Amino acid sequence: MPIAVFTERVTMTTDAEKTLHECHPSMFRNRPILFSVCVLLILAYGLGLLILFLWWLGCRSTTLTITNKRTTLRKGIFSKYMTEVWHKDVRNLQLGQSLGQRLFGTGMIGISSAGQSDVEIKLSGIPKPGNIRELIDAHRGQ
Repeated sequence: MPIAVFTERVTMTTDAEKTLHECHPSMFRNRPILFSVCVLLILAYGLGLLILFLWWLGCRSTTLTITNKRTTLRKGIFSKYMTEVWHKDVRNLQLGQSLGQRLFGTGMIGISSAGQSDVEIKLSGIPKPGNIRELIDAHRGQ
């Protein structure tokens, strides 16, 4: 009995989606005082270690991915939450930085699309939020 062999031809086009940037919220640079308090609690009671671990886990399970076509926010370890905004639909980009965040190069970014009246992606503690805004703006018209 002959064995049928199927081959699939994949052609790459210029419309392929490429990841431009991927990041997680910062811990120390976003909240240096809270981070320092946790370190002191480690030395005093050991409780700070648990707080830092849970905080780290929350940061690592939150990912902001920017491609040439869309921005995606993923959260969660056991349960998952994902929201995405296509760059061609971006209506509003919000950036915010407190004095401390400006000193440490982090901030908040909010993205809303034409399809929603509210901010769809909002994330604080993102390193270099101005660079993310520039990436999204560069691909808005595509």
